[in-house]
Amino acid sequence: MPADPTTELLPQAASWLRRRSWSAADRPVRTLLDAKQAAGRTGTISVVLPALDEEATVGDIVRTIRRELMERLPLVDELVVVDSGSADRTAAVAAEAGARVVQRDEILPRLPAAPGKGEVLWRSLLATSGEIVCFVDADLREFDPAFVSGIVGPLLTEPDIQLVKAMYDRPLEVSVGGSAAGEGAVVPSGGGRVTELVARPLLNLHWPELAGFVQPLGGEYAARRSLLERLPFPTGYGVELGLLVDALETAGLDALAQVDVGVRHHRHQDGQALGRMAATIYRTALERLDRTHRLKASADLVHPLITQFTRDPQTRAFTAHTHPVTALERPPMHTVPEYAKRH
Repeated sequence: MPADPTTELLPQAASWLRRRSWSAADRPVRTLLDAKQAAGRTGTISVVLPALDEEATVGDIVRTIRRELMERLPLVDELVVVDSGSADRTAAVAAEAGARVVQRDEILPRLPAAPGKGEVLWRSLLATSGEIVCFVDADLREFDPAFVSGIVGPLLTEPDIQLVKAMYDRPLEVSVGGSAAGEGAVVPSGGGRVTELVARPLLNLHWPELAGFVQPLGGEYAARRSLLERLPFPTGYGVELGLLVDALETAGLDALAQVDVGVRHHRHQDGQALGRMAATIYRTALERLDRTHRLKASADLVHPLITQFTRDPQTRAFTAHTHPVTALERPPMHTVPEYAKRH
């Protein structure tokens, strides 16, 4: 008889995994509509897509959400694409598909924008009004509306839930022998490499209460505005880990949940991009370990740079490229005067 996989988890995490993990099918959309109507203002939903050069995919995502969750079923109240300086037609495609498009630099213009996804998510709180905010990455393919309806479901039906992450299979699709796009090998669970190599070990070692999250770094999650506005936002790739850890510290484990929404298909990053992402996530974790006095470290133990190498195809020499590992964080939004005036 197979062993119970939860027996190796911290008892608190094992209990959470059984009680706070659901499937999107557990809450039919009609049930959600009834709960939304009963909730009134607290049930208003804003969906935010942070986007940078995503013209190939953003339109289909926007059209699906608008058609299925705004027109056919009035679940989503607001659909916003925040464009962070795309060089392609991302903004135009998103607008044509039915989203309200906002440029990142036009939100809170007195503060020069920092690069990174977390910066876009933080600023989006000023550009939206829903009491439930749902984030969806703009590079998803074969998009299923359950990525939205599934993760907002617990927030509509369970008053004590504050943040919900999507969980899913994340296949790694790779070309073989120079095959054309769309051809090649598929590793069913090969995606999420930074999750398995960096985030999951960090969480299991330092925040074992969060060990039950299947996709802790996933970009699809929803939360109550009342929680998000109290959290600092790492500006770069560390935003997902930072928000999850800070939500645990602020709201407690039982306020967090996850919902199975199926399979996530998206563009995969190359190895060096993954290395930069991993370094940023690691530094985000270090900042939180230090802040909560879980880690005794002096400033000289953190070297905020990562060096990677490429080989010159002509000289065959390796060239070093050094990148900063950002630690800039934005303050909780409720401390920003412009936000306080609007809310």
